[in-house]
Parts: sequence; C-alpha cells; structure tokens
Amino acid sequence: MREPYDGTISEAFSAQTGHPPTGIWAAPGRVNLIGEHTDYNDGFVMPFALGQRVTMAAAPRADGSWSVTSVNEGATVTFAQADLTPGMDGWQAYVAGIVWALQEAGHSVSGADLVLSSDVPVGAGLSSSAALECATLAALADLSDLRIEPLRRAQLARRCENEFVGAPTGLMDQAASTLCQSGHALFFDCRALEYRQVPLKLAEAGRDILVLDTNTPHALVDSEYADRRRTCEEAAKLLGVRALRDIDDLTGALAQLPDAVMQRRVRHV
Repeated sequence: MREPYDGTISEAFSAQTGHPPTGIWAAPGRVNLIGEHTDYNDGFVMPFALGQRVTMAAAPRADGSWSVTSVNEGATVTFAQADLTPGMDGWQAYVAGIVWALQEAGHSVSGADLVLSSDVPVGAGLSSSAALECATLAALADLSDLRIEPLRRAQLARRCENEFVGAPTGLMDQAASTLCQSGHALFFDCRALEYRQVPLKLAEAGRDILVLDTNTPHALVDSEYADRRRTCEEAAKLLGVRALRDIDDLTGALAQLPDAVMQRRVRHV
C-alpha cells in the first residue's frame, strides 16, 4: 500500500541518500483470531491487520543494485544481482528475497535505494517478517512499474520466505498484510485462495480486542514451527489424505496415529 507523506521516514531517506524518496509504502503486521497452524494444512484462518506496520521510503537507483537501510537496526546493506542467493542471513534477506522472488516470477526489478522503519514487534508472532516482505514488494513493484494484484503479491512474498529465507510458512501472514481492510477480519480459505472481509463492528458492540506481548520469543526459521509442520504432513500421509483439512472422522483418525504428540497436533488443527 502506498502511503501519504511521512516526514520522519522521508527525512531519514534524504539524510541517507541526499535526495527525497519517490514514494512511501507500508504493510501491517497481523493478529490471527482463529485458525492456528491451519494455513499450511489447507484450512481456514481469520486474521486482522494491526496498526503497527513496516514503513518504507524508496527511489530508483541507477547502478542496478539495491541499498536498504533499517532505521531500527541503524544499518545499511547493499547487494547486487550476484548476491541474490537463497539462504542469506539477517533482516536484509527479506528484502533481497523479494527481489529474487519477483525475478523468479519473470519480472524485471529496477535497482533501488530503500529506507525502512518498523513498529511491529520482532519475534512476537505478529508477522513482522511478512510486513517487511510486503512493504518491500509494494515499493519495488511500483518503482518497476509492475502490475501485480494483492493475492499474487502475497504468494510472491511467501515464496521469498519459504525458498529464500528458509521459513516453511503458510500463506496467512502475507495474505493478511496485503488483503486485510480496516475494521475487518479476513476470512481466508488457504486451499481455494478465496476470501471475504468480515466486519468486526467492535465499537457498535462496545468491545475492544487487546493484543498483549508476552515477551515469549517466536521465530519461524530454525524453530519448532518447522517440526510441527512436518508432523502434520506425516500425519496426513499416514491417514491417506491430501491435508489435515480433509479429515472427516477425527476420532477415527486419531486412533490411527502412532504417538501422543502427533495426536495432539492433529487434534489442535
């Protein structure tokens, strides 16, 4: 999503590059109301966007490389075409991975200077990485004059995270960041890729949703997340179904599974 003028990030960009940005883009973090670990099981999810977001100022760069500065990290990284190798470490991998994913999809991506800031808590399970991916994709798509619809943007951002960064996520985080609308939750079918906006109407009901940071670290790369996904895939294979979504008889399915850990994870989904 392209943003109106933001003095803070615009000034940071000008200080870094010596000229103003072409534009400012942003993508939000998210909270999921229901449907945990269901996206990679072809199930249903219902996230909504947070006010916290990644904001990115950007402008074309003449030498064909990409320079990205994180205001939060106080660091600048520049990478060229030859550096776009899956497995890159660090926060910059999410930016480089978007360039890579766009190119893998056949798009020509212009070099760019990018400066970003974020108030999405990192490692809190609020999809800070997806927000970074989607903000980067929005900026680079506009700078390169690419016409990519929102759901396709989410799919490209997930490819970045899966294949370049190495986190085996489903599509929910990126879909939430590109598709959610203000005042609504997003009911998303992760198999059919169909969705609808669900009005929350919290004010009318006299209710609020509290989002609490428990300070429990959460990481999708090199964590139990990948192990849980493997367990679900193994269970589906044992049960002879495409995905856990396709189980009709839960009691009967659980009885066929070999251990308590697998049974608990299948029941949860």
